[in-house]
Amino acid sequence: MPAHGLTSLVDQPVLLALTLIIVTSTLIFTCLKFKPPSHSQHKVLLVPPGSLGLPFIGETIGFLRALKRDKAQEWISKRVTKYGSVFKTSVLGCPTVFIVSATGNRFVFHSNDNSIMINHPKTIVTILGKHTMLELSGNLHKLMRGAVSSFLGPEMLRKYVGEMDLLVKQQLSLELGGKETVKAVKLLKRLAFRVTCALLFAIPPGSEQDLLLEDFTTTIRGLLSLPFNLPMTPLRRAIRARERICNRLSNLIRKRRKEVMEGRVSLKDDMISSFVNLRDENGKDIGDDVLIDNLISLMIGSHDTIMSLLSMLLRLIARNHVVRNGIIEEQEAILKEREGVEDDKLTWNDLQKMKYTWSVAQELMRMNPPVFGSFKKVVKDTSFGGFDIPKGWQVCWLANVTHTDKNNFPDPERFDPSRFMGPSKSFPPFSYIPFGAGPHVCPGNEFARIEVLLILHHLIVNYKWSEMVPDEPITRNPTPYPSKGLPIKLHPLEK
Repeated sequence: MPAHGLTSLVDQPVLLALTLIIVTSTLIFTCLKFKPPSHSQHKVLLVPPGSLGLPFIGETIGFLRALKRDKAQEWISKRVTKYGSVFKTSVLGCPTVFIVSATGNRFVFHSNDNSIMINHPKTIVTILGKHTMLELSGNLHKLMRGAVSSFLGPEMLRKYVGEMDLLVKQQLSLELGGKETVKAVKLLKRLAFRVTCALLFAIPPGSEQDLLLEDFTTTIRGLLSLPFNLPMTPLRRAIRARERICNRLSNLIRKRRKEVMEGRVSLKDDMISSFVNLRDENGKDIGDDVLIDNLISLMIGSHDTIMSLLSMLLRLIARNHVVRNGIIEEQEAILKEREGVEDDKLTWNDLQKMKYTWSVAQELMRMNPPVFGSFKKVVKDTSFGGFDIPKGWQVCWLANVTHTDKNNFPDPERFDPSRFMGPSKSFPPFSYIPFGAGPHVCPGNEFARIEVLLILHHLIVNYKWSEMVPDEPITRNPTPYPSKGLPIKLHPLEK
């Protein structure tokens, strides 16, 4: 029944009272269940300064509001000014220590005493699953990461460049043929998802792919939300979408197992085929729940962050003519070198020549990284910066703050791709982390680079474009993108 039909049956004050009763009851029940971490009574812990906010909710609402408005850095900076670069709060249902420095990032990514483990907030684990590589450790993490890294490593990607290039050209032709205006965010999301599905998971275009994209869009919106599994909340909608995704992936895994056994597909044909052949240290099959959780996280990571980066690149190119001319010059030079080559597909070597184009992307990720940061769980009492961090709390590492620290990047507000053009890094370790760092660094960063460069190449050599909403703000949910979908006017280039 539509929402307006419901309110016609129940007076709005009554409906509001019922909603308050449900939310209040949920909070009371959750707070009664929630117990602060226990530690020795003989030791007085010196926890970082800060405010834990309201019971259970903490400062979650303000934090999520700042994220959505792409104001998370301001939210953090206010607390850094007040409390210092190590401060406590409570977000997403758990006491949290934010550590805002490159040395803090090193501490979080390389905890020498194994006191910090990957363990994301409840909403993320509920949607992505508890068996994803983001959560796993030990032998199973090594096994799953090894499978993904071997499939997305440079040796395999070299073989896929031509096929990926052909897919990008075909999809762009289908999406843009004859159109004068388009919403770039929706276009790029669909394009990245289709390329990912076809190349990595052997899921052909059609209704199955379209339904998966719709459900993945819903799950992403619930990743960073209030942890209330109530009707009509983003978390409840995301959970329902995950259930549908799991059913479809379960069917795909079953089908692919059969095809592998019958010799109809190779273990190296796609990621699902590679996964179904995995065995643990005891020679047993990896359970479908582990495979599904990792497929979900890979599918989200392999299209949503790419969409985010590409949409921000298109916005930048429309605004910055110096950047646009530099990219055009580089891409046209590559086309000129390829004159007379019978095979018109771009190659791995062509991509390595796109140094300026990728430096622009790197500088854009410095100023507004696709992933703002992430959370880890403290599994035993530890300390950093002279403060104690109790077992059971979580720590948060951040990309935005170290990316815009003048001690790491001089004149950080200036857009300068030359920071990444030199032969060696001129910034401190752990200060630039758009893909994370350490053992859990994103294994698909090279795949993302290739897809971004291919899509941008075919757009820049075939079109000019202009923004239709020049003052369009940026939103984050959870990756940044223009809030109105970046409507652009296309101007096809004459050949």
